[in-house]
Amino acid sequence: MNSIDKVKYWIDLAKEDFDVAKSLYNSGKYLYCGFFCHISVEKALKARIEAIGLTPLKSHNLIKLAELGSLEDIMTSEQTDLLYLLNPLQMEARYPTYKQQLQELLTSDYCKDLLKRTEELITWIKKQL
Repeated sequence: MNSIDKVKYWIDLAKEDFDVAKSLYNSGKYLYCGFFCHISVEKALKARIEAIGLTPLKSHNLIKLAELGSLEDIMTSEQTDLLYLLNPLQMEARYPTYKQQLQELLTSDYCKDLLKRTEELITWIKKQL
């Protein structure tokens, strides 16, 4: 697989995962909507890393991935804030201790906004490829 194919692979996965996030939102599965918002951004960031000729880390840490992709200095504060907001959703959503707290946070309105902001960030990352 060449570099262009790898970038396309990650972008296709990001789109597919974002579509799943929207479906989960529409079915009222807000905890998992947040989880899929996280992994869709993660995969878009991995596309950026591939696009600049590096190999993505086997990591789910969006902050580290943005740094590796040389994006942290050009991201807006709102974009960076979103990464910090999404970061715990991939891990904490998996453990019962945090699940209840996240379910209280991830309401319909909250996830609607999260989807909008996630889509905007993925679109922006794609422009950086």
